[in-house]
Amino acid sequence: MTDKPANTNANRGYLAALVSTLFLATTAIFIRYLALNFKLPALVLTFWRELFVACFLLLFFLLFKPTLLKGARPHLPYLAAYGLVLALFNGSWTLSVALNGASVATVLVYSSAAFTAVLGWLILKEKLGLAKIIAVILSLAGCALVANALDPKLWALNASGVLVGVLAGLAYAVYSLMGRSASQRGLNPWTTLFFIFGIASIFLLVANLGFGRLLPGGAARPADLFWLGNSLSGWSVLLTLAAIPTLLGFGLYNVSLKHLPSSVANLIMTSEPVFTAIIAFFMFGEMLSPIQIAGSAIILVGVALIRLTGK
Repeated sequence: MTDKPANTNANRGYLAALVSTLFLATTAIFIRYLALNFKLPALVLTFWRELFVACFLLLFFLLFKPTLLKGARPHLPYLAAYGLVLALFNGSWTLSVALNGASVATVLVYSSAAFTAVLGWLILKEKLGLAKIIAVILSLAGCALVANALDPKLWALNASGVLVGVLAGLAYAVYSLMGRSASQRGLNPWTTLFFIFGIASIFLLVANLGFGRLLPGGAARPADLFWLGNSLSGWSVLLTLAAIPTLLGFGLYNVSLKHLPSSVANLIMTSEPVFTAIIAFFMFGEMLSPIQIAGSAIILVGVALIRLTGK
């Protein structure tokens, strides 16, 4: 009898992670569109994205669920650190999309699978069984193939882009661990999402205004925060990016962390590059080579393995 609730919760976690993957797969497409058509600086884009998500959640809470704004005060120092990690992750990942393209950037960020598995084992005492180790190896191998990481020319021509992409992966791993820790503290995942996105927007505002000239993709001057000016189409795309793929993608991912170990949830998310690559092909003509397609298949095998061997 005790197995049934556990299996039900696990199934909810897998479903939340998979639906989250579908939403998040479109975020790189929106970001790539804004970078190509409006030349929107990465950190400026990330600031507005975080701020809009926090505003949407605040409006929803005030209208329908004001109780979700309560109970977080004792955890504010923790949420501030969590928000900083989110700012670092979204900032580095947005810059990676601008430097590497939607498909490769999305693949690179899932180097986080290995980081999450190892750190989850060391810090949160999550199990690191044979199936999970094999899944991590498959995910890393697939990521390397899709990113053409074995091609020396890539490192020679775009070493900074690849390094930024891997940095985003490390930040994503820490984000996943902190999301799992937040659920263990009893925090509602949507409450957590509101506070960390609001705090991340503050960090990004300070970064843009204080250090924008020094940071890649930052606001060179305060007026650059309003880079889109009176472009209705630009602001509409940015609002849509925040309202749908970001809010629902990150929200459901945080929900999945209530029911699954962070390493398992992160491994499921490694299927995102496949969906992103398909969309990027139709929208931007970004084509995957046969080797990159094989890498995508290897990633999906790793995700299937972790689900089939999980209980």
